[in-house]
Amino acid sequence: MYDLIGDIHGHAAELTSLLELLGYDRPRGYYSHPARKAVFVGDFIDRGPQIREVLALVRPMVDRGSALAVMGNHEFNALCYHTPDSDRPGDFLRSHSDKNVQQHRSTLVQVPSKELDEYLEWFRSLPMWLDLEGLRVVHACWDDRQIAVIRSGIVQNRGITSGFLHQASTKDSPLHLAIEDVLKGKEIRLPDGMSYFDKDGHERHAMRTKWYESAAQRTYRSYALTADPDLPAGFVQPSPSTCTVFII
Repeated sequence: MYDLIGDIHGHAAELTSLLELLGYDRPRGYYSHPARKAVFVGDFIDRGPQIREVLALVRPMVDRGSALAVMGNHEFNALCYHTPDSDRPGDFLRSHSDKNVQQHRSTLVQVPSKELDEYLEWFRSLPMWLDLEGLRVVHACWDDRQIAVIRSGIVQNRGITSGFLHQASTKDSPLHLAIEDVLKGKEIRLPDGMSYFDKDGHERHAMRTKWYESAAQRTYRSYALTADPDLPAGFVQPSPSTCTVFII
């Protein structure tokens, strides 16, 4: 039996309380359960006050086999943030813009750089999806076609290497679009002239969707993954999707 645990974002105290509530203990120095296994659905870092503690708690569980984990978009973003861009000397695959620095700042402040380098290498080892018996796990969207694109990219680049990250950071490349769907979720653009501000105060011209549901006869507001009163109330034009329905 599995216990699925979503975005932790540096909240170690809450994670510890949840694991203990579920019956996990740590007689060997890491949390484990006699009959169940935790499955972490990515996004360990950024935002919260105990990022270093979360990583120190989660990684031993995964390494010792008492948990499984998939990569979240924040782990992928961190890899790109710290990987130099060979096409633009002095820059990185994820630019160090004010917006991106602010999103990653808590991790940079809380985790010493040498230690962070070790965790970045660990992030490279995390799968982007798990296809278990009777259960599929992915951070944002299970799309067979896009997963095949990512799998091919991993094989061609022999892992989540700098080459893989460079291809995945090349805007509108097949690998970039696949990563966007699988790790961040499917988006649709809003009508021209329409935008809204997300929870971090950033203006958005596209919205993440409830991709696991049909868009037919849905408004932008009702089809958005996160409801926002500033989204338009007009109907969304349905578009074909190859996503497999998967809800956790």
